[in-house]
Amino acid sequence: MERLFSPWRSKYIQTFVRSKDAPEVCVLCDAVTAGKDDENFIVAREKHAYVIMNLYPYNSGHVMVVPYRHIPSITDLTDAESLEIMQLLQRMIRALEKVSHPDGYNLGSNLGRTAGAGIDKHVHFHIVPRWNGDTNFMPILADTKIVSEEMTETLQKLRKAITR
Repeated sequence: MERLFSPWRSKYIQTFVRSKDAPEVCVLCDAVTAGKDDENFIVAREKHAYVIMNLYPYNSGHVMVVPYRHIPSITDLTDAESLEIMQLLQRMIRALEKVSHPDGYNLGSNLGRTAGAGIDKHVHFHIVPRWNGDTNFMPILADTKIVSEEMTETLQKLRKAITR
């Protein structure tokens, strides 16, 4: 069996390590209710869902579409939430096309901790732009993931692209 190592993910996973006595915290709920969209990299807000940039991205432009309701599974979404999430996924892919011209995308959701969800109690959907040759030796040899653009710059570009 081959193994795919992604050591940069350890920084992300450590953000969820809490003591047994610590209250449940949802970083997605906290980010959207804080009212600090620039600081929390909120790209867009709609009636039932919003778009937030991933703070630990696999690639530049890695965003997540998230329902406002704190629910664990896609099966808990209402029809209105499902429709709006799909529309936001389409809208963000169109924006990413304009902003960064990727060669492809990874699009999906990890449902449950066992499936790889770092945030398993609040369903969300990832869009990861991909380019030919976007993987390299840096994560393995130097424990470093290269993200080619400052997140605040990407945030502003995406916001501008979705308002056109």
